[in-house]
Amino acid sequence: MQAIEISAFGAPDVLKLCERPKPVAAAGEVLIRVAASGVNRPDVLQRSGAYPPPPGASDLPGLEVAGVIEAGDADAMAQAGLQLGDRVCALVAGGGYAQYCTVPVGQCLPVPDGLDDVAAASLPETFFTVWSNVFDRARLQAGETLLIQGGTSGIGVTAIQLAKALGATVITTAGSDEKCAACLQLGADHAINYKTQDFVAEAMKLTEGRGVDVVLDMVAGGYVAREVECMAEDGRIVIIAVQGGIKSEFNAGLVLRRRLVITGSTLRPRPLAFKSAIAHSLRERVWPLLAEGKVKPVIHSVFEAARAAEAHVLMESNQHIGKIVLTWA
Repeated sequence: MQAIEISAFGAPDVLKLCERPKPVAAAGEVLIRVAASGVNRPDVLQRSGAYPPPPGASDLPGLEVAGVIEAGDADAMAQAGLQLGDRVCALVAGGGYAQYCTVPVGQCLPVPDGLDDVAAASLPETFFTVWSNVFDRARLQAGETLLIQGGTSGIGVTAIQLAKALGATVITTAGSDEKCAACLQLGADHAINYKTQDFVAEAMKLTEGRGVDVVLDMVAGGYVAREVECMAEDGRIVIIAVQGGIKSEFNAGLVLRRRLVITGSTLRPRPLAFKSAIAHSLRERVWPLLAEGKVKPVIHSVFEAARAAEAHVLMESNQHIGKIVLTWA
């Protein structure tokens, strides 16, 4: 099969088209003939040497795919209601930048009605991440207010739509007026240009001094201190990336007085049972919203897989709104 490998750690041009043996599905797994592969920020980190794959995972980058089940564990497929030839999308721990990929059955989901392979490939990484962190870990409820840092990222466009569909008020930040407008079009109630406005002051004004209930933070660093300042009582900050740095200082007195929770998680190394439980929740709660068109994939750019380096250049430019996807012939 053809695949995209990291020939050495470094800039996007280290991504090279190569030939690899077709993987073989083990017990509890399926082999997917990949039509499209999602591109995500962790792929960039892995390419640069900062995010090694977990033990046992493929060294190839790629955390989400869409395609057709070509082979696999028949009993496991039957228990999951899947069969050979089914169109699926899947969350993988690695190996997604390839024409074939093996994945545990529990991490596969049927392609929602009406979606093509590119749209389907854009779903797993962000939908698993948002559901796990915003709804399971941070327990966002209908009627609460969510602040999303970076509303036009793949995570951001997913979080805006899911939170709105499930009854929350959404405030998001973005780095330009154009991106703020895109957030509003996706359903955000308010969008703050963090380059020209103070998101703390704006969030407090928009909530009439109450503060926000949940923050989805992909920045960390100095942002945590500012987020603590705009939290409502019993608020929850959930950190899913550290683009602004791994160290934060904040007012612990506010944490005590407002009874705040500061938490975080990474998805890739979590066990199969954990990821399978998220998949089950998504299939029950979110896949119907996709099938009905109430939540929609947001695709910014599509590249042939051989142009993966260009896709990474775009990712690192932060100019995209939504997801970047690779396609395989």
